[in-house]
Amino acid sequence: MALEERAPLDGTTRDDVCRPPSSALAGALRLVDYWAIVYRRTWKGSVVTSFVTPLFYVLAMGVLLGGFVEADATTLQGATSYLAFIAPGLVAAQAMTTAFGEMTYPVMGMVKWHRTYFGMIATPLRIADVVLSHLGFVLFRVATTCAVFLAVLAPFGVFGSVWGVVGAFVVQLLVGLAFATVIHAFSAGLRDESAFSLLYRLAMIPLFLFSGAFFPVSSLGWLEIVARVTPLWHGVDLTRMLTLGRVDGAMAAVHGGYLAAMALAGWFWSVRRLTARMAT
Repeated sequence: MALEERAPLDGTTRDDVCRPPSSALAGALRLVDYWAIVYRRTWKGSVVTSFVTPLFYVLAMGVLLGGFVEADATTLQGATSYLAFIAPGLVAAQAMTTAFGEMTYPVMGMVKWHRTYFGMIATPLRIADVVLSHLGFVLFRVATTCAVFLAVLAPFGVFGSVWGVVGAFVVQLLVGLAFATVIHAFSAGLRDESAFSLLYRLAMIPLFLFSGAFFPVSSLGWLEIVARVTPLWHGVDLTRMLTLGRVDGAMAAVHGGYLAAMALAGWFWSVRRLTARMAT
């Protein structure tokens, strides 16, 4: 006598589970529980880098070093102190470095070492669903780390308004997404991890140093042109506009459009690269 098949308690049927998702968002939502388990098992390892490091960085660079920097508001783009000037750069750089950390070795692991991506697409999920779910997890990581960074900075009186801080937080999500899509695409097509050291040395560090986070890019001479086409400079400048309450509408639109275009292009490149990588 055959056993009677029972429907799941949530009302779904086997056909619902086996049916391909109607959209990438619907597919990504099916992986929410997976990423929740991943974070629950790994969050302790990111406490120092995500929560403690921002506090020490602000104290060291903004308070201690900043006490020796004497400059007027004109030199510091309207900031009343060196800490107020570098705070937006530190937050934007945190969004970038979080994307680098989450989209290099972890992606390699899911493709080559643990082959988690292969297990995911063995279900009705598609490549786009898998990529979108991973990007969603990275956005969550960027949101938590940058929220803590902004909270650490708040008592120092470096923000012009509450709405400016809220806008700056949203910008960090855009900065993180722009870098995450491109770095995911780069990592997804690699055969081994040897290129990551070059990526950190030749991409992340120069972007950080020449983003205008620590000094105005106008002091770079002819390199100012190079700095202004880098994505992190757009993120830093837009964040600084919002935190200082000195928003230039035209430039803000340019910054936002640049980062959005980078994120969109990175998305298509990422899906294409991962599809090609998993087919070989």
